[in-house]
Amino acid sequence: MIQTLNNSIKDIVLQTNLKHIAIIMDGNRRWAKSRLLPSAAGHKKGVEALRATLKACAKFNIKYLTVYAFSTENWNRPKEEVDFLMSLLAKTIASEVPEFIDNDIRLRFIGDRTSLSKDLIKVLEYGENETKDCKTLYLQIAFNYGARMELTNAVKNISKKVLNGELNINDITEATISENLYTHDIPDPDLLIRTGGEKRISNYLLWQSAYSEIYVTDVFWPDFDEAELAKAITDFQLRNRRFGK
Repeated sequence: MIQTLNNSIKDIVLQTNLKHIAIIMDGNRRWAKSRLLPSAAGHKKGVEALRATLKACAKFNIKYLTVYAFSTENWNRPKEEVDFLMSLLAKTIASEVPEFIDNDIRLRFIGDRTSLSKDLIKVLEYGENETKDCKTLYLQIAFNYGARMELTNAVKNISKKVLNGELNINDITEATISENLYTHDIPDPDLLIRTGGEKRISNYLLWQSAYSEIYVTDVFWPDFDEAELAKAITDFQLRNRRFGK
């Protein structure tokens, strides 16, 4: 916990200028396997880690948190596991919304909803609608999300505007593309964290993370907590962001 950190680290963390943290929440299944537990146990523990991270973000004055919960490629996992993840998401959102409201957390889902069940879509919309006026912390959950799909859809939307005469092709800029992404109304991530030790982006926020600082930890997501987030923020604060200059 942050109380156990030395004063210099606490000062660095609490004075952070970070606005947006994105996290690839990896390692649920490996965490469970290392304890001879079913993967479902790892996913459930992962929900607890997200709760702890949300509280830590509020303490560290982080405004935006975007987490990778389910990718477009995750449909290739065993059906039993996919069904469990869908059920876990629905139950978690239904139970957590009151606490989100109490803590002024706005919830939004980014990704493709067309392949989700109608019941699950209703739950997602419920969470978004109930928290739409919250402003302290913005939580984006990337669910059935893939960055290549997101960029493909952006190209299609821009192309339609050109065909309809709403946009001149010579007026297309980087800002035009950003405006057609799921994250069009929030800043790009300053820091991208990946748990579980893997060193890849896995089709996550490819456009938005062009200049994000990347932090990889061997800690599996279920074990990620306030202290681990503090380590990542401390590492970020000690870096020199040059943005190509």
